[in-house]
Amino acid sequence: MFAVTGITGNVGGEVARNLLAAKLPVRGVARDVGKCAAWAERGCEIVGADINDAAALTAAFQRAEGVFVLVPPSFDPSPDFREARAIAETLRTALEAARPGKVVYLSTIGAQATEPNLLTQHTIIERVLGQLPMEITFLRPGWFMENSSWDVAPATKDGVIPSFLQPLHKPVPMVATADIGRVAAALLQETSNPHRVVELEGPQRVTPNDIAASFARLIGRPVKMEAVPSATWESLFKSQGMKNPTPRIRMLDGFNEGWIEFEAGEAGSRKGKVTLDTVLQTLIERAGKS
Repeated sequence: MFAVTGITGNVGGEVARNLLAAKLPVRGVARDVGKCAAWAERGCEIVGADINDAAALTAAFQRAEGVFVLVPPSFDPSPDFREARAIAETLRTALEAARPGKVVYLSTIGAQATEPNLLTQHTIIERVLGQLPMEITFLRPGWFMENSSWDVAPATKDGVIPSFLQPLHKPVPMVATADIGRVAAALLQETSNPHRVVELEGPQRVTPNDIAASFARLIGRPVKMEAVPSATWESLFKSQGMKNPTPRIRMLDGFNEGWIEFEAGEAGSRKGKVTLDTVLQTLIERAGKS
């Protein structure tokens, strides 16, 4: 049996779908089991557990051949990343007690970066889980192509998309959640070295201008990217309710300046199959139904 956290989300759902397609038993782990009816109908065992509840996670992970661990994103962490440190200890406690056969932890590109930024949360958790005496894979995907869900409205309404990724011609390692889920499910079924890192991006790197060009093709109107001046980021993010925007700003700096990159570089990363056009088409269709 394979335990999948975050089964109600995009990535966790993709992991579960791939495991079920391989005729493997799945235990869905969710904070709100009321959202899991469709998974129960597909034959999944459903258990409730919060990422901060070590006892509930221990019960959810017990007797599992493999566990997929996805930590809910925190875009406005405390300056000392105390939330990530607490989650790391909770996960270590639960995994040590449950002793699953193997673990795949969804980390991020740039988890090895030494400059503090929003992704440091995964650096902290990787470091703690790396001490566990069990087989664990840290899956480090690139920038999610699905982040462009925020771009659908401005692309269709105004034809101008604001971009924090700059310069607009700089290629960025991006990947679709479908590829992440497919690879994570495969990793859960593999036998590997005790601890390993797998870095994942899409078929080719994508520039902000590429995103605009793809939208233009798909919606049939001119679309362009417009860089958001970095001097405005702090005030903009605070106006949106963020208390501590510095980690987010530094993450964007890392992508733009190039120090958030795969540890093995582009040559050493696995390549996914799903294209940007495929993802954007899905996002456009979904927006049209909402």
